[in-house]
Amino acid sequence: MFNKDILLKELTFKAVRSSGAGGQHVNKVSSKVELTFNLKDSLAFSEEQLLHLQNKLQNKLTKEGVLMLQCEESRSQHKNKELVIKRFLDLIASSFKVPKKRIATKIPKAVIRKRLKSKRQVADKKANRKKPDLD
Repeated sequence: MFNKDILLKELTFKAVRSSGAGGQHVNKVSSKVELTFNLKDSLAFSEEQLLHLQNKLQNKLTKEGVLMLQCEESRSQHKNKELVIKRFLDLIASSFKVPKKRIATKIPKAVIRKRLKSKRQVADKKANRKKPDLD
């Protein structure tokens, strides 16, 4: 499908300071990892695959065709880097996955009969609540 080694070499990482609470150490450590991937300049995919990815990921790409992902779940920069790489590879793999075609099934006659019977029972119950017509 695609060459994972070439793909990983094309990734660019940047470590920045993570937001949120963290105490005294938070202002000194850059644990948040930002991954950038230039889809248009990628050599890991064929032309057809690039068009498919641009179509599938159009909401996640910048105007220049760059995919940006970030992770700040862990306090460790290395753990965040692993997580963002895994998230990136899952995103690429899910973009190429073809959804299974849904096959419409026929509703069984017994199910239709049961539904109509229960509707009739509810209608009779409501009809019995009315005052009798004495005319």
